[in-house]
Amino acid sequence: MISTLAVMIACVSILLIAAILIQNPKGGGIDPTFGGQAQQLFGAARSTDFIEKATWVLAGVLVVFCVIAVLSVGTGGPVTPADIPLQSK
Repeated sequence: MISTLAVMIACVSILLIAAILIQNPKGGGIDPTFGGQAQQLFGAARSTDFIEKATWVLAGVLVVFCVIAVLSVGTGGPVTPADIPLQSK
């Protein structure tokens, strides 16, 4: 289960990075580098809303996956010297 969560966290992280990089730093919608014609096609307000909502959704999904991963691993408690096996030569 942990490996599945790790893969899902990695995929969501990559998508979140892409969504953040696509945004125009001045808040103008989709960056012209990634298809400036999309602003004329979809309208600047609609593209900004979609990318912003996608960013928030991906951030929320990432937080949920991370919390699930932490809770599924468990605490385990501190390690005592009695827990460490002795090595024989």
